[in-house]
Parts: sequence; C-alpha cells; structure tokens
Amino acid sequence: MIRAAIVGLGTWGQNLVRSVQGCSSAIRFVAAATRTPDKSRDFAQTHGLRMLPGYDAALADPEIDAVVLATPHSMHTDQIVAAAQAGKHVFSEKPLGLDAASAQRAAQACADHGVTLGVGYNWRFQPALQAVRRMIDDGTLGRVLHLEGNFCGPSAYRFPKGHWRHDPAEGPGGGMTGRGVHVIDAMLYLAGHIEQVTAQSFRLAQDFGMDDTTSMLLRFRSGATGYLGTVIATPETWRLQVFGSRAWIEVGDVEHLHTWDLKVCTLDPQQLAVKQRPVVHTFDQTSTERAELEHFAQHAAARQPVVVPGGDAVHNAALLEAILASVARDGPVRVA
Repeated sequence: MIRAAIVGLGTWGQNLVRSVQGCSSAIRFVAAATRTPDKSRDFAQTHGLRMLPGYDAALADPEIDAVVLATPHSMHTDQIVAAAQAGKHVFSEKPLGLDAASAQRAAQACADHGVTLGVGYNWRFQPALQAVRRMIDDGTLGRVLHLEGNFCGPSAYRFPKGHWRHDPAEGPGGGMTGRGVHVIDAMLYLAGHIEQVTAQSFRLAQDFGMDDTTSMLLRFRSGATGYLGTVIATPETWRLQVFGSRAWIEVGDVEHLHTWDLKVCTLDPQQLAVKQRPVVHTFDQTSTERAELEHFAQHAAARQPVVVPGGDAVHNAALLEAILASVARDGPVRVA
C-alpha cells in the first residue's frame, strides 16, 4: 500500500482522492497540502487526510511514500525534481512540463534518484483505447494512415478574469494543456511519435485570457498524418477517429470520464462497393483515475519506471513547444 499526499485540493485534486480512497488496495491518501486550506478542511476531514502546512512538509514526512500533484502547470517540473531529490515517488497531473527541456529534466531527476514518476494521461486506461491498440498490433486496422481528434468545451467561460487558467503562460496553445494533450497522448499511444506540426491559435470569443481556438496538422514518424482541434469557448464535445487500411475506429461523446463505447467499421475486400455499417462495442464500467493511480502505485512499490526520459510524456511537451513555434512562425515546425 503506497501512502500518498495530495498536493492541490481543487476540483481535480479532490476527484483523484475520491477515485481511490477506501476502495484501493494499492494506494491511499493520508495527507494533503494546499494553498487554500480553509476551503479544503471539511473535505480532508471527511477523507481522513492530515492537513500539512505545505509541500516541503509532505516531502519531509517519513510516513508519506509518494506525492500526487494537482497543481498549476508551471509548477510541475520543480515540484517533481524536489520530490525525486527527497526520495519520494511522484505522480503529476499533465502536462509533465511546458517545454521539452523541463519535461526531460523532471523525468531524468526521477530516473537518477530511483523513484517512480507517473503522469495523468488517464485516457490510456480506457478499455476502448486499449482495444484499439490491440487491433493495431494484430493487424485488424491494417496500417494506420490518419488520425483525427478534437477536445472542446466552455473552459474559457468557467474561470473569472485573473484566474491562473486564463494565464497564457500557464496554458500556452489555448486548450492544449487542459484538453488537447490528452488527445495527443492517445495518438502517441496508437501511432508513435510526431515529427512535424503546423498550427494556428487565436483568441476569438473574449477580450481577455488565453487563446480559445487552436488547431493543427500533424505528421507522424511512421508516415501517418493527423489533425487536432481544441476550442475552449463552445459546448462540450470530444472525438478520436483512427483510419487504417483495413478498418476505422471512432470514440467520442460529450462526457469523457465515463467508460467509452468503441465504434468499428471494417473493410470487406470482397464487397468494396458495399457501404459497411459500423459495429459498436461496449465495455465494463471502470474508473480511469483509479486505474492510473493504481498502475503508478504498483510500479512505485516495485520501484519500476512509468515515465522515462525521452518517452511519450516528454515528447508530448516537445510537441507543445513545436505548436507554439509554429503559431509564431505561421508555418510547419519539426518536433525536437
């Protein structure tokens, strides 16, 4: 049983606690640190969390094995490095860093100090996405040719002017850090690393805050192409579609935290003129937040790595950096 401290008790930090508290044999939260303790005392008491005076106290506490970070994006790298130096396993909400160098520094620090690093890309724990990965591996999809995704919603309207989520330095690339990086991580899981991006990003809906309309074209190292759009001033929607030489798949809905259905349409080479109808596959209900935290805890208990230097979480940050460069240059940029 990994004993963890939650750092940041906003909406998402509380959601992470609820996902495992009292129902997991791999991880439980024993303490909490937050910048606004008065707002969180009732929640902490209800869930049996000791309130700590700050992050340093969590790192110094011998009864804490791991820290789970639900903090602003720009804080992740330094907090991860500090945890590694203190010998604490660390799970960070995405993104790992806001550029490739900071993400790599975080991953390298954990590798150097022999602690496990996890990052909150919970889509990988969706049974539907894991089924797609198997369909690629066994040849059902054929060669992956193209991927399309979007992840949109009214995020720009949810926070008042001056909130950190309106700070372009905390959320570069509009909806990318809050939403788009999830789609990118799913694409990396299914199609591998990306070598080139052409992006555009604008603030159209409000006269303050970060960009609200961002889109990009992608070129994967495998030769596959892709598209991603994220709009944070529109009603909620998300979708991921993968086109293969033998079949296509699609997932998508309004709510993304439930267990997804999977739509599959397979080519019949003997009846190419017949328009095939897709088949919908359903899966047993699961909590992806619980699954990702338990996966992290099991690896931490065995002192095995999850996020590694140069891996997908670092590449995701490199892509974010390339997106910003492409927007600034108004042209294609190679991903480091």
